[in-house]
Parts: sequence; structure tokens; C-alpha cells
Amino acid sequence: MSTIETRRFATRAELDAALAQRLGAAIAAAGPSAIMLSGGETPLPAYRELASRSLAHDAGLHVLFSDERYVPSDSDASNYHRARPLLDTLALPPQQLLRVRTELPLEQAAERYERALEALLTAGVRITLGLLGLGADGHTASLFSRGDLMRAAGHLAIPVQRPDGMSAVSVTPELLSRVEQVLFVVAGGKQQALQALESHDTNLTAWRAVEGCRAVQLWVSLD
Repeated sequence: MSTIETRRFATRAELDAALAQRLGAAIAAAGPSAIMLSGGETPLPAYRELASRSLAHDAGLHVLFSDERYVPSDSDASNYHRARPLLDTLALPPQQLLRVRTELPLEQAAERYERALEALLTAGVRITLGLLGLGADGHTASLFSRGDLMRAAGHLAIPVQRPDGMSAVSVTPELLSRVEQVLFVVAGGKQQALQALESHDTNLTAWRAVEGCRAVQLWVSLD
């Protein structure tokens, strides 16, 4: 079972700077590796900061996503679209940028993403860092319920019907267990979910999603 190491930042600016530094170090790592980006608002300042730099990286770098809403790839709701400034700076070959193909039917998009993730792991590429958000309702990635977790068994990615009525594709606890360091990044609020995560509350979807991970950190800004 995982333990969670918590790091608290006095200001949002300090969190943003630390995240940019940590993500930048993962990008610059030598040898074939992968990083997993998360959606939401919280990581965007770090993505933008890194996009403004000249980022040297190994030719074997891969990027994947924790989840993706089932929207066009140029939609403002798309995690891929919102990370485009960073992705454009990295300029990875298409086969090293693993995104959910939302132009396909939902089930097919999830199956194709799962096959891409399986190929990545089969090739021995290490996922060195995986970013996750934490919802006030206790979800992470696009895993919202016990039912989502049950359907995720034996899979690396699954289609999800979100509580807000949108569809999505999400990675699973199985995929997260293959990430060397999982990093939750949370900016302000969400106290109940944060307390449940730190106390390993088995009723919390986010905890159930990462309890099999090797190393889990929780970074929180206090303002």
C-alpha cells in the first residue's frame, strides 16, 4: 500500500514554481521516459512557464495524459488543447505524443489509447512522473466512482460517463501503478477531499486509484 508525502506551499506562486521545476527535471531526464500530464486549471501556469523556455530533452521522451474529455481536440475543454503551448515547445514526433483520439467513437478512442499505453509499457519506457488533480468530490483523472474503479480492473484506460454529463477517457489504477512517482497538485480549498486522501480513506475514489502506486506526493498551496 502507498503512503502519501505532503508538501504545503504558502502561496500559489510557490506551488507553480516548484511544479515547473519538477516537471522540467522530468522532461530533461536522460534516456527513454514518459511524463503524464493532468488537466484542470492548476497545472496550467507551470505548463505555460515551461513553454516559454528552450526545453532540451532526450529523443526518447514521451507524453501521455491522465484523462481527456470527449470533445474535439481544439476545444477549450480539451486537456490536450490546453497543454498545446508546452507540447508545441517539446515538438515530439507524433508517435511519442499519446493523446486520446476524440475524433473516433468513444469506445474506440478508449481502446486505441489503451493499446498505445500498452505498447509504451511493453517497450520498457519508464513513466517517471505522473501529475494528477483532485476534485472536491474526491475524484482524480476521470475516475469518479466505485463503479468506474470496478470497470477499470484489467485495463489501462477506460471510457467514462462523467457526473456532469460529459464523456471522457481515463487512465486506470493499473496504469497509475506503473508510474514511478505520482504527484497530486491541488490549489486551495477541497479540504474535505484532501483530509480523506491523506488519511487513506477507502471511500475516496482518488485514494483507491493510487493505493497501489510506488510513491505518491501531494502538493498543496495554502492560499
